[in-house]
Amino acid sequence: MPSDTTRRGVLAGALAAGIGGLTLSSARELLAQFAPLSGRAWDAADRSLSETVESPYGEATVRVDEYGVPHVAADDESAAYFAVGYVQAFDRPFQLDLQRRVMRGQLSEIVGEATLSDDEFHVAMDFAGAAEATWGTVAETPAGPLVEAYADGVNAAMERERLSLEFELLDYEPREWTPVDSMLMAKQISWDLTGDFGELRRALVADRLGEDVADDLYPDRLDHETPILREAVDADRLENGGGSESATERVSGGTETGDDRRSVGAGLTGYLSGFESPIGVGSNSWVVSGEHTDGGTPIVAYDPHLTLMTPPLWYEQHVETPETSIRGATFPGVPFVITGANERGTWSFTNVGADVLDCYRYEIDDEGERYRYRGEWREFETEDREIAVADGENRTLTVRKTVHGPVLEREERTVGVAWTGHTATRTTEAIYEFGRSGGLEDLLESTRKFDLPTQNLVYADADGRTLYYATGKLPIRTIDGEAVSGNRIFDGSAGEGEWEGFTPFGESSWEGFVPFEEKPHAIDPDVLATANQRVVDDPEHYVGVAYASPYRGARIYDRLDERIENGEPTDLAFHRDVQSDTRDGRADQLVADLLAAIDAREEISDRIDDAAEALDDWDHRMDRDSEGALLFARWIDRFRDYVLEPVFEDAELDESYYPRDWVLATLSDDSAVFDDRSRADAMVAALEAAIDEIDDEGWETYGDWNTTGPVQHPFGGEAPFLNYEERPADGSSATVKNYRVDAAVGSSWRMVVEPGGDATAILPGGNSGDYFSTHYDDQFGRWLDNDQKPMDRSIDDDADVAVAFEEGSS
Repeated sequence: MPSDTTRRGVLAGALAAGIGGLTLSSARELLAQFAPLSGRAWDAADRSLSETVESPYGEATVRVDEYGVPHVAADDESAAYFAVGYVQAFDRPFQLDLQRRVMRGQLSEIVGEATLSDDEFHVAMDFAGAAEATWGTVAETPAGPLVEAYADGVNAAMERERLSLEFELLDYEPREWTPVDSMLMAKQISWDLTGDFGELRRALVADRLGEDVADDLYPDRLDHETPILREAVDADRLENGGGSESATERVSGGTETGDDRRSVGAGLTGYLSGFESPIGVGSNSWVVSGEHTDGGTPIVAYDPHLTLMTPPLWYEQHVETPETSIRGATFPGVPFVITGANERGTWSFTNVGADVLDCYRYEIDDEGERYRYRGEWREFETEDREIAVADGENRTLTVRKTVHGPVLEREERTVGVAWTGHTATRTTEAIYEFGRSGGLEDLLESTRKFDLPTQNLVYADADGRTLYYATGKLPIRTIDGEAVSGNRIFDGSAGEGEWEGFTPFGESSWEGFVPFEEKPHAIDPDVLATANQRVVDDPEHYVGVAYASPYRGARIYDRLDERIENGEPTDLAFHRDVQSDTRDGRADQLVADLLAAIDAREEISDRIDDAAEALDDWDHRMDRDSEGALLFARWIDRFRDYVLEPVFEDAELDESYYPRDWVLATLSDDSAVFDDRSRADAMVAALEAAIDEIDDEGWETYGDWNTTGPVQHPFGGEAPFLNYEERPADGSSATVKNYRVDAAVGSSWRMVVEPGGDATAILPGGNSGDYFSTHYDDQFGRWLDNDQKPMDRSIDDDADVAVAFEEGSS
């Protein structure tokens, strides 16, 4: 990895070249405030933590290990979390401020008009208002004072320590951090995992392509046999909590009608789709009981697939107090470890794909000031918000809300939105309690408070207990008293599909939601794997339709089943090996058909013959040094275009509307999408195009195309030296070792834990966001190879104290 001296040289070269030497993109506003000749950037080249810091919360120590992980120790929790805030703000100050600005709609204040559209969306959704409501609830819990101490620590570091390079280059200073900002970070996490306007896209596709084609391309249920809770999962269940009749009856009606799916327009739909969960977001997690491990204790493996960036989304920390010793990963801005391990247990989360956002149409009067609701005209709740714009005129946006939540508008089209994050939520309290839990019963009780986001919780502890639970509040929608799915656009004026007990921007009773005992779960499962696939084949309540294709989930279960059926115990190394698995299930489905299509041709070119031979010899693993993987990767992208582009182009819909690869792989020859073309012809034509592309680019192996180049710093296009070194990578969107080069999504953190015993983990980069730190990218190469480091909940007492926090006013 580059040394500090090398990094200074890179910066010197960039500054010497002046602004033009930074290869500015069209969004020049991003660096409008660069001051390369002022010398201020050099202030950031010599940052180091203060050796002593006064703390109003009392004494604490921070030791930093060889990977830049802070080990915080204190006799008082408030003192500990003041120190956590301090070190997070030192290591990741720009990331903290940037994330907050995104969610508050304040990017344009430093960037200019380039981000005005983004700010308008975030202001209109009023995530900040939801965070304020949440803080009003969390402040009254035991977690509240610790969040306040954390915020004080962040501000102390921002005031005392030198700011990182980005602040110097952009020439601004961050505002004061507040507890509401930490709640806002929790809303950001939740939105990134559950923000889904899928019903708008499906309605537009049905309008443009017809109901039959839409149903063919967007089935509510993918035809596979590997749900999370498969029949082979032997586990206990909680007793039914005895909900109301509407809460316990099964969803009826299945497919929505044409009226339910009426489009709100391409302009509004396309605009909102740009703010959904990033494409490819998902995760893997699994647990095996002690019966199948070499140590007799369960093992949990986890790797969440989120946006990969510089620095990473996750931040690793260890906090030691008399109450607990907990180490793991959190998001900068969040005080508590979100996923990790304490003395007794370990927990992880993957995305359920649950439907927790609904869209509503309204009858609106000619003046646009009132909307019809249950037979009466109501005025929109309105508030004017000013959006500051650097080097431009400030904009005023009128935020409008209905009884359901925010109203979003574009090109004279309007839709109302209800999202479970738009109310006071208690997940911060739940996560705090997870860190102090002493066993399954403690954790289960805390999980009742985990109301956002909807996640597949996988847990194990040193007592040998294991657990799976679908967290988060699941709405029950009704029309005329009958439970229906949320996979439609509701008539808000008629009061369709409303969530009983939901109060936007207030405190909800949640009485019209699925009771905790009735949500999918399994207590003491023997073997269980989650990879965002369908939760269960026959759910008691509607959960959603936005499940991932089952490739990863099926492969994990295959690997675990094979090991267990052979009678071999598993250990940490085996589970890391499963995390590194690169077999692509799409190839298992499609390569044989492609080869058959080639064989059926009377004449084929030499290059097609050579490609077919390479694919026939290939083991279906997406390894960086594989020729077969390169051929398949470029072929499936071309095949997707050959099959879907004519259909969607005629409907004036771009590739963002394409269905999942499972649908593409399982389309029959007589599908309407083929029309006057055959599936076999499309396959061979796609291979011809793939070979052309590979020859033109001069690629030889998969890693020549599948590189880490897209993993960039937010300003990496304008200041490339801030990015990590570009390297070849393994994996695809369909492999357990997950990496999506087209979307910069992949394994954003990996860990394998034996509760109460050994644990390992790795970050895709480094724990520091300081370009000049040795910990800026020191884990990047190891992450590529899944060479995990120890995740010990201890550090040598003889190790140097990086920071000593002493009693006093900060």
